[in-house]
Amino acid sequence: MPRSPVEPVVLTDAGLGNSTYLVDLGDGGALVVDPARDLRAVRAAAAARGLRVRFAADTHLHADFLSGSLQLAADRGSDAVAATVEVLASAAGHRCWPHRALVDGDELDLGGLRLRAWATPGHTDEHLAFVLLDGDLPVGVFSGGSLLVGSAARTDLIDPKRTEELARSQYRSVQRLLELPDEVAVWPTHGAGSFCSAPAGASRTSSIGAQRTANPLLQTASEDEFVAALLASLGTYPTYFDRLGEVNRRGPALLDELRLPSLPGPDVQLLQDQGAVVVDVRPAASFAAGHVPGSVSIPLRPAFATWLGWVVPPDRPVVVVRDPDQDLDDVVWPAANIGYDHLVGELAGGMGGWTDQVATIGLAEPSGLTGQRMLDVRQAAEYADGHVPGAAHRELGTLARLPDDAAAAAAGTVVMCGHGERAMTAASLLQRGGARDMAVLIGGADDWATVTGEDLATGPAEPTR
Repeated sequence: MPRSPVEPVVLTDAGLGNSTYLVDLGDGGALVVDPARDLRAVRAAAAARGLRVRFAADTHLHADFLSGSLQLAADRGSDAVAATVEVLASAAGHRCWPHRALVDGDELDLGGLRLRAWATPGHTDEHLAFVLLDGDLPVGVFSGGSLLVGSAARTDLIDPKRTEELARSQYRSVQRLLELPDEVAVWPTHGAGSFCSAPAGASRTSSIGAQRTANPLLQTASEDEFVAALLASLGTYPTYFDRLGEVNRRGPALLDELRLPSLPGPDVQLLQDQGAVVVDVRPAASFAAGHVPGSVSIPLRPAFATWLGWVVPPDRPVVVVRDPDQDLDDVVWPAANIGYDHLVGELAGGMGGWTDQVATIGLAEPSGLTGQRMLDVRQAAEYADGHVPGAAHRELGTLARLPDDAAAAAAGTVVMCGHGERAMTAASLLQRGGARDMAVLIGGADDWATVTGEDLATGPAEPTR
């Protein structure tokens, strides 16, 4: 793939599967495209290059993270941010905060480079792609959630009844992007790991020519085939996706330094009694050995924010339990990225500060599953690709909404996923609902197959009753 004469800095959030782009404008200023609310990486990258952000562009009203553009504009004149930051976004998004409202064909002189807005609806109604031009030469396109590497973003986030309609808009938007020359770089926002739909393992960036020849959706013979293929790829998505687009439209709350007070055990218990959720971010094995009764296990890893937003109610205070070697910033900033500003404190001293009764969850070896009831909590596509024969299936994201009697019915079950982290989250939710004597499989289905020498079953699960 020919290299673009303009090479943005790609700042990747591996957990949410998204990329933010920092473009050196050649005059000490910078353009940032689709920044998230956690601006630490943007600031560090700009400062390391002696740049100050002058423009921030949002391709669409994001459903999977809160935009940092409003924060950048509010922080003008601070470290790595210019005295004036102009925010660029679609006029059709009707944002309730200051921005330059763009329509199809609008252009902005960035000082040597130009940015052209193209209406590319589909992923959202008001979606814009931004074509970056050096003089009259298009060098790259910030494609947001329209053309992705190996795919196109999902179209079922606005209204389930409009999914096909928006998929047809997505087809037309992708076809428009394919009018660009083959050598034009493609810089999408959504990438591998994003629930907005992107193939696992795909590169973060590409080119128009490479996507024309290698993107499976672009090998379809017609609009109908494109739509059918796109809709067939849609799985479930985190529940917080249904809220964040509107939060982005109204404007995320501005943030200052994020800190959590340390709370003694009795205060944590009182908050829990009043409805707070205790979220334990320690490794799964540590949670299994002993945890605050009723707490939810979400081991700290790149996917932490996704599962926090999926299984913990957005209107409940959250108290954190962590190990001393786990950085609190790695908890609070990912939470802020998805609008979880209601973290009210952490257990002082971690579990060492908890002097009351503890709860435990057993761990099961792959070789010891004979005759055990098993529950696989991976995504439906993962389960269909290969699962332990006889294992029931229910996606982790659905377990937080199980009634207590259904949760309690999971007593005596071995819960499993791919590696154990999601399974421990599931087991903690079931335990909160009254299930007892559960265990979590160490490893996953592939480990079971390796240890036992047995073949995995394939195909979808029987419908859940």
